Amino acid sequence: MDAEGVVTVDGDGERFLRRAFELAAQARAEGNGPYGSLLVGPGGDVLAEDRNTAVTDDDITAHPELKLARWAARRLDAGTAARTTMYTSCEPCPMCAGALSRSGLGRVVYALSAGQLRDLRPAAGAPAEVPGEGPYLYDEAKRVFEGYAP
Repeated sequence: MDAEGVVTVDGDGERFLRRAFELAAQARAEGNGPYGSLLVGPGGDVLAEDRNTAVTDDDITAHPELKLARWAARRLDAGTAARTTMYTSCEPCPMCAGALSRSGLGRVVYALSAGQLRDLRPAAGAPAEVPGEGPYLYDEAKRVFEGYAP
């Protein structure tokens, strides 16, 4: 953070974020939301990149962060994943953040925060919360999980 409270990244980080913007622009040009992401390995090489295809794939989960988390979980060993950085155009949504946590990636560097995005798109508002109920049938449910260690 500089003296005025502005967060800055190094030259390579800026280059990778700008590539995320290019991917986001491609997504938007294709009719999808403007989101793009890339994975950079421990040596600074781009391992994979993707863009939002939720509309064109008719898949609400086709966010680039989620797609790259899946890619990393399938293709990277745990040590490499932990030293990998995702650069992305916007702070990952809760769905993607959960997948990133499970994938074991080392860190995420994003351009726009979720709050900044809401400020830019006030009509969109926050996603609707799905009402939840529970817990129920604890004694029965716990038997399925007893002894389970992933």
